[in-house]
Amino acid sequence: MTSSAAPVLITGAGQRVGLHCARRLLEDGHRVIFSYRSERPGVQALRDLGATAVFADFASEAGILAFISELKTHTDCLRAIVHNASEWLAETPDTDAVAFTRMFSVHMLAPYLINLHCADLLHRSSPADIVHISDDVTRKGSSKHIGYCASKAGLDSLTLSFAARYAPAIKVNGIAPALLLFNPEDDAAYRARTLAKSALGIEPGGEVIYQSLRYLLDNPYVTGTTLTVNGGRHIK
Repeated sequence: MTSSAAPVLITGAGQRVGLHCARRLLEDGHRVIFSYRSERPGVQALRDLGATAVFADFASEAGILAFISELKTHTDCLRAIVHNASEWLAETPDTDAVAFTRMFSVHMLAPYLINLHCADLLHRSSPADIVHISDDVTRKGSSKHIGYCASKAGLDSLTLSFAARYAPAIKVNGIAPALLLFNPEDDAAYRARTLAKSALGIEPGGEVIYQSLRYLLDNPYVTGTTLTVNGGRHIK
């Protein structure tokens, strides 16, 4: 990947796949600005590597706009925006409206407002990209996690709309992963059931998302596309 003087913004990079991608961007010579909601070891690790950390709470319009305002004190240009921040909340009769509203805010309202209010920063870089990290679950829906799936599907729609709006100066694409990393508490039975859902049957880790991100940033002829990174779940 060709490095750029303009930094890459990646949201929700304090842990797991976001942390991995932020590290790899730094290794490839990019300046990185990242958002975080909670102090974690990964947040300090990225600071130590030279990345700029900006607190963000994407659960409300006020929090999103405060983040955008703070972001613009750190840079006047961006090479790319990678919308990685995500929220998974259980949907119960007592919490369904609150959960849906929060996931809508994180998965849709935050990318929508950031894309609109930071387009001027992207226009000062060439090439320039927006990448939305969605989820393979949107391909067929989810009876158990309706709000999560619906808000991620909305993010897929934003990919198409912003790609049309910002072409040709800014490419806008998405990545839709399935299982990438298990959690430490996941037991053997759960792991076996989950691995059996894909044709390839592996736990790939975060590098497959970085490879997909690198492809989208490097390729000058791809926009309005969402890459499926699901190990062949759709053919299982």
